[in-house]
Amino acid sequence: MATEHDLIALADAYAALTGASETTISSRVFGDSKKLAAVRRGKDITLRRFNAAIGWFADNWPTDADWPLNIRRANGAASPSSLFPAESDA
Repeated sequence: MATEHDLIALADAYAALTGASETTISSRVFGDSKKLAAVRRGKDITLRRFNAAIGWFADNWPTDADWPLNIRRANGAASPSSLFPAESDA
């Protein structure tokens, strides 16, 4: 199961790969340039926003870069089936 730490790790890896700033990534992912910084400081995030963020990274990950091995990749945009695949898909 993905955690807030995984979300921050994805944001950090995406920043390293693309050169985008945290505020730019936060704006793209959440439509809020300050949300990633708030999550980094321990602020809460709703499950819906969290799932949408993980889905955003899955959909927008650079095609020439490997996904971090320690984080399970969603199948696409944050639908429940993409984040929690059926047993046969696991």
